[in-house]
Amino acid sequence: MLADPWWRLVQEALWLSALLAAPAALAALGAGLLVSVLVATTRVRETTLSAAPKAAAALGALLIAGAWMAEQWVRFSGGLWLAIEGVCR
Repeated sequence: MLADPWWRLVQEALWLSALLAAPAALAALGAGLLVSVLVATTRVRETTLSAAPKAAAALGALLIAGAWMAEQWVRFSGGLWLAIEGVCR
């Protein structure tokens, strides 16, 4: 059943989704860890201190990795159209 071409397309789409989400998620995770250490050591309780650095880190990661992410998406989309054409025959 897993050899079915549709399942392969679904598997590739899920893998690509995880791969494209990774840069922003990992940057936000790293920023959150640094902010947590800072808050724990200084005991500063500011709500914007936890959200703003994570958002800035995620945005920075998207700006840096955006071209690579777009390239991966275009590659997958082109392959998807070819695969759908091949499966429907």
